Amino acid sequence: MRSFALAAAALLCTATAQAGYYTWETVTMPAASGAACGDGSPYRIFVNRALFTKKTVVMFEGGGACWSQGVCEGDGGILGASNPNGVPTNYLTGLTRAFLGYVTPFTSRINPLASVQTQSWNIVYVPYCTGDVHVGNKVAVYSDKNASQPRTEYHRGDRNIIAAANWLAANMYRPDELLVTGFSAGGTGSTAQYATIRNAMNPKKSSLLNDSGPFFNAPRNGDPSQHPSSPLHDKIRDAWGLEAATGFVPRLKSQLVNGGLNVDNFGSLTRALAKQFPNDRFGYTTFQRDGVYSMFSYAYFYDSIRNAPNDKARFDVVNGMWMKDVNQWVTDMSDLPNVGYYVAYWRGLAAAHTMTVMDFANTGIEEAGLSSVKSFINNTLDRSAPPIKAFERDTVGDYKRGKTDIINILGEWVRPYLSFLAGGLDDPYKP
Repeated sequence: MRSFALAAAALLCTATAQAGYYTWETVTMPAASGAACGDGSPYRIFVNRALFTKKTVVMFEGGGACWSQGVCEGDGGILGASNPNGVPTNYLTGLTRAFLGYVTPFTSRINPLASVQTQSWNIVYVPYCTGDVHVGNKVAVYSDKNASQPRTEYHRGDRNIIAAANWLAANMYRPDELLVTGFSAGGTGSTAQYATIRNAMNPKKSSLLNDSGPFFNAPRNGDPSQHPSSPLHDKIRDAWGLEAATGFVPRLKSQLVNGGLNVDNFGSLTRALAKQFPNDRFGYTTFQRDGVYSMFSYAYFYDSIRNAPNDKARFDVVNGMWMKDVNQWVTDMSDLPNVGYYVAYWRGLAAAHTMTVMDFANTGIEEAGLSSVKSFINNTLDRSAPPIKAFERDTVGDYKRGKTDIINILGEWVRPYLSFLAGGLDDPYKP
């Protein structure tokens, strides 16, 4: 009987592979849709279908962002634009890129470091190649690095997601359950484009999980001393064409007519989504000592960061701004009945940036009885209890655990690649 079962399983695997199950299908968006990567090459998504399920997870890829030639061409390490030369057809199967596609358990069927229930669902992978956190709609020409060879940058993130959403609506089952998720810039994009994906796929049940890509309270032309992210948000409005007639902001406003979106403050998106979709569940995570998203948010705009005398002083300035934004963000979410947040303190992996990348080690908030962020993920999906709202206060043990955690130790490889602006940050992430 056991031999028969194994043989049947082997036949089933062969049959499903031939039918397109458990393999990555490359879907190229038509040029007529306006979709494109930053270099003008075709935009693609990747679909991995599973048997016996109508549940789907849509995973937005993270990476850096840009509004200048060098950074759009990939300069700046992990803060530079991702995939400046486009997305190849074998993006998730080629040897050079496959690992990066599987850094999160939301894109792998089997993950030896972390498991999530969506690994048995249909998986849609949404690459990032436009330098605009998946929301741009502008073609810009940058020549600040090399005037003789300017870069034409297609900030077409919004067009890409519209095209992808239309394809999903036409080619995938209506989901019994949908999870839209992403990390870093992909977390930002998953939140910004949640309504686009959700409205196209029309799921019976739907959730959002944004890992480390928050929309902070940032009024247009706001006081930077009170709203540190305002200069960044003001910059990207024009740089990425967000407010053009066919841009992201007018379209988002039309999607959230009942949510109370304030287009003069992108931070209002968190509340607007919760109110527009009161039966959906929204989950947001970040670290208090994030050393990547925080640098991108402020370092371009503040002399106090560029002129700091050393790395530690620089990070202290950055983290002070970050925590001002984080505290306002948490306050804005605290009364929403369908929104949870998970704000842990620190881990050594990737400068305490992202909780769902590689594994869940050292993401616990032990004072709340939560051993890792996996509890928060399950809470967001299962809804067997009210949304978790957890903010770590007892931080003494985090660094001690991190020193002995093999994943955090390996994660320190990222530090040499964080050189950014005024010398970058070398070692100040540790509390």
